[in-house]
Amino acid sequence: MERTRHLTAALTLTIALMPAVGVLAVEKSLVMEIGDPARKDKKAELVLDAITDTRTGDQLSPAEMAQRLANKRLVLVGESHTDINFHRAQLRVIQELHMAGRKVLLGLEMFPYTEQEFLTAWSAGEYSEEEFLEAAEWYEAWGYHWDYYRDIFLFARDNSLPVYALNTPREIISAVRKKGFDELSDEQRAQMPPGVDTESDDHLALFKSYFDENEDFHASMTEEQWQAMFAAQCAWDATFAHNSLKVLKKHPDPEAVLVVLVGSGHVTYDLGIQRQMAQWAEVPTAAVIPIPIVIEEEEGVISEVQASYADFIWGMPAATDPIYPSLGLSTRSSGDVEQRTVIYIAEESVAERAGFQMGDILVAFDGEPLPDKKTLARLMAEKRWGDRAVVRVQRGEEEVDLQVAFRRQPSESAGDQD
Repeated sequence: MERTRHLTAALTLTIALMPAVGVLAVEKSLVMEIGDPARKDKKAELVLDAITDTRTGDQLSPAEMAQRLANKRLVLVGESHTDINFHRAQLRVIQELHMAGRKVLLGLEMFPYTEQEFLTAWSAGEYSEEEFLEAAEWYEAWGYHWDYYRDIFLFARDNSLPVYALNTPREIISAVRKKGFDELSDEQRAQMPPGVDTESDDHLALFKSYFDENEDFHASMTEEQWQAMFAAQCAWDATFAHNSLKVLKKHPDPEAVLVVLVGSGHVTYDLGIQRQMAQWAEVPTAAVIPIPIVIEEEEGVISEVQASYADFIWGMPAATDPIYPSLGLSTRSSGDVEQRTVIYIAEESVAERAGFQMGDILVAFDGEPLPDKKTLARLMAEKRWGDRAVVRVQRGEEEVDLQVAFRRQPSESAGDQD
């Protein structure tokens, strides 16, 4: 359950029932014989604090990797949203390319293109941090703690790096999953890329592997439901690809490089953003994915992955817990009501220990009403491990106060509950 950092937490918008990916699924996704035919039957060594070029096997420093990216116009750097080591790696990629004299452009998953004005103002130095978080509605658009990304944003602002929103409003992807492409309204279709390629057996196999740990989930899914979720994922990838291409067309200088920060599941095996972009243009692209090095009780250190997994794999220490606490549950709104209903509770999570139940409706947090997801995310951002909170929930016809203690649990393996 706990080693999910190099898979995309962004999948939770497409599949609200599955906010985390299990150990077995992670292991399988690292060693699938899919993707690039030249590398899919080979392994690449994973070394702590080294970057492996999966085509050559060379182990590189960040500066040496930047040299090998000299002819790339698009660099996709995968992340797990709540692992600070991933974000430090992303910042290092940006810094090294900047120091190498490249014109670095920054592309972000976290904002829809409709919010571009706030990113442009940030790059121009028009906002303080507090003003930016408020104006851009950070905790509505994204929800993850600002400090995970703070150093990246400050570097972009301090060095006047253009920053671009690459996502689309979340309701568009949701509509694809619920209705399919043919039933989209004209307005919804206008916010979609001109084409979405859903014809990839490799990608579908990879997508399904993310949920292998939950046998009940697999058993409950019809092929039609799988295809609907997969179509939404492909639409998401195509959106990132198409909006990235727009940015590159604005900056035709061959020294300009767009560095995209995105959940790793959108770029593994070249099956996500890269495959979708191939519909419209051939863009020199490289994927860089950090991977936590963990220890299996029976097998020892996991020291290699499929060479086709990414162009560069970066061995990272496995974090024991996210830096900032989380409840360990997932919620969704119902209809026009923004109040959040609990739809998933992670095992051994803060929420489970506090007594949350499926179907609870979140009412208040430390006495402050919880009208929407943004408010909950903002209040959670103020908490640190060791703190407490009182969360009021509506359970059936009554309201219940739950005593929440933000405490980690000792574990022999790395942990992450989103």
